[in-house]
Amino acid sequence: MRTGSEPRTARSALRARFWLSLWGLVWALAGTVAFALAGRPGWAAVCGLLWLVVTVDTAVILRHIRQGPHYQPGRDIPPYEPADRRPPVRRPPEHPGS
Repeated sequence: MRTGSEPRTARSALRARFWLSLWGLVWALAGTVAFALAGRPGWAAVCGLLWLVVTVDTAVILRHIRQGPHYQPGRDIPPYEPADRRPPVRRPPEHPGS
C-alpha cells in the first residue's frame, strides 16, 4: 500500500535480510578458516572482522523479528503514520480592533 510517505514509513524485509545474513555468516567463517589454514593472517583477520559484523547484524535482525509487528508488520497492518518532528507553530496573540 502506497501512502506517499514511504521513506519515513518504509518496512524492511527482515526474513530476507536474515537469510542473507546467514549466507554472509557462512562465507565469512569459511573465509576466516581458509585464510588461517593457508597461512594468510591478514586476510584471516579481515574475514574474522567481517564475520563479527555479520554476527552482530544477524542478532539485530533476530531482535527486530522477535519484537513483532512494529518491525515486521504483515500485509493486513497499515503503515504507521510518521511522527511529526516539526515544532508547533506559535501565532502572535490577536489584538481586538486592529
